[in-house]
Amino acid sequence: MSWYRNTVWFVKGLREYTRGGYESASRHFNPADVEVDVAGRSFLITGANSGIGKATAKEIARRGGTVHLVCRNKERAEVAKEEIVTETGNQNVFLHIVDISNPKEIWKFAEKFQNEHKLNVLINNAGCMVNNRELTEDGLEKNFATNTLGTYIMTTALLPLLEKAADARVVTVSSGGMLVQKLNLSDLQSGNGPFDGTMVYAQNKRQQVVLTEQWAKAHRNIHFSVMHPGWADTPAVRSSMPDFYKRMKNSLRTEAQGADTVLWLAVSAEATKLPSGLFFQDRQPVPTHLPLAYTHSPPEDEEKLMQMLEEFSQKFKSVSPG
Repeated sequence: MSWYRNTVWFVKGLREYTRGGYESASRHFNPADVEVDVAGRSFLITGANSGIGKATAKEIARRGGTVHLVCRNKERAEVAKEEIVTETGNQNVFLHIVDISNPKEIWKFAEKFQNEHKLNVLINNAGCMVNNRELTEDGLEKNFATNTLGTYIMTTALLPLLEKAADARVVTVSSGGMLVQKLNLSDLQSGNGPFDGTMVYAQNKRQQVVLTEQWAKAHRNIHFSVMHPGWADTPAVRSSMPDFYKRMKNSLRTEAQGADTVLWLAVSAEATKLPSGLFFQDRQPVPTHLPLAYTHSPPEDEEKLMQMLEEFSQKFKSVSPG
């Protein structure tokens, strides 16, 4: 059935995920939802030096929020920070250099951050699509390390800080590609069989949806959401999916259009009127499974994913001082 899922997803994408889909959906947006002052609130955005992460950071800074940029590349991050400060006039933009594929770095960063800052909103945006199987220095497959384990550890490590905050939220940037994947616990690091980076990425994004649903059940004081930004013209898309980019470049959303629902989920009062744990596209909750796609998993598998990631994460926590 994978051919069916892929075909339905792509046809759906041609209709909804492109710039035209955004323009159609945005006719029903209420601009006042995001015309808010968030001065005094603290936002942490991973992967914030380009693409959707930077576009989101810029819009939050424009609204007066304190913005923490978590980036891997120091030089590019400093350029992004300077651009955000210059364009918005907001000086409360802070830079943290962390590789989200390195679990030890995340634990160390989160421990320090909790001691020095407050946090109202965590935006898990960092991600990668590596098309050949690569291992990190810890022996982790790179897509899994960044997209799934990195997201899990960053969120888990900062939950105590978020629990203390007013109107705490966690927003995770996923992908509509997850619709073609059923949760697969048998090969989390994609070591068996041929390696397809696009499908590994889609599996990671399915895992992020499951994480969001599980966190929402366990942490009632925090509003969790996960979203699909549509197909946007970002540096990551150009570098990771060159054939797709070449075919679709005239129809792709802008970075700001891709970031719109992230911003809405992070700042609007309307977002938290909806239940925690939902999957969003263009400011609306949407199904997490295609019709007849057979991608549903039993609840015990979803709970097992959490257990497996907790075991993975604890292996790296012990090396952190304290």
